Amino acid sequence: MSDTQGFGLDELWVGQSAQIERLVDETTIEKFAEVSGDYNPLHMDEAYAAKSAFRGRIAHGALVASFVSCVLGSHLPGPGAVFAGMSMRFSKPVRIGDTVIARATIKDIDVTKRRVILECVCLVDDEIVMEADAEVMVRKRRKKSAD
Repeated sequence: MSDTQGFGLDELWVGQSAQIERLVDETTIEKFAEVSGDYNPLHMDEAYAAKSAFRGRIAHGALVASFVSCVLGSHLPGPGAVFAGMSMRFSKPVRIGDTVIARATIKDIDVTKRRVILECVCLVDDEIVMEADAEVMVRKRRKKSAD
C-alpha cells in the first residue's frame, strides 16, 4: 500500500489485519479534551475522579475509539476508505500512562456493496479494553499511478 492510497477491494481478504500502538499520556488527554470539548472531570480532575467508581482519572472512550479510526483510515483498508459505522463495547478503563494497541481484522467482505466488516479490539497489557465491529466502504480497486 502507498502512503496516499489504501487497499482496493480486490486486494483485501478475510483475516487480514493491521494494528497501531499509542501511549495515552497527559498531553493526549488534554489535546483530546480541547478538540472534542469533553472536559468531564473523570478525565481531567484527579480529586473528582478519585471519588468515582474508577478511583482515578480515565481516558475518554472516544479517544480510545479514535485509535481504531486511525487503523481503518491509515492502514486497513487505509486512505480512501469511508467509515460507515461502528458499534463499541468498553470492558475496562484506559488510564494515563497506558499503552493501547488497536487492531482491526477483516471478518467479512461484501463485494457488491463495496463494504468491509472489521472486528476491532483495543488492548492494554494484553487485556481487551474495547471491542467493536466497524463497517467501511472501499473502492473496488486502487487508482492507477500517474507515473
